[in-house]
Amino acid sequence: MSASVLLSFSTAFALIVLSLGLLLTVVRILRGPTLPDRVLGLDMLVAVAIGFIAVIAIRSGYTLYIDIAIALGLVGFLATVAFARFILARGLSPETQKGAGQDVPAAPKPNRGKPSRDKPARRKHKGAR
Repeated sequence: MSASVLLSFSTAFALIVLSLGLLLTVVRILRGPTLPDRVLGLDMLVAVAIGFIAVIAIRSGYTLYIDIAIALGLVGFLATVAFARFILARGLSPETQKGAGQDVPAAPKPNRGKPSRDKPARRKHKGAR
């Protein structure tokens, strides 16, 4: 098996795997369920596109594609940072307000005339002390 045949098979395999990754990433972006999941999916989409460009650069032999992949990586990073700042400025989503994996403590029961154990009861005195 010659080097050109091995290179041809490996680039074809890489394109197939990247296509599968692209399909799964698009499914993740469409299904969500939260905005941070979608932002992560868009970041992964940029990474898959960089992979496609790199494989095409190897297959064709043009080094100009590598410069395009680097520029796309920088734009993708800036877009991810911008989305993260947007999410931070928007506030926490209702799904994450409880905290990651933590239970929300139950509300305390109302005190119905019983003295609290936390504070000593105030006594009402007649007259000055």
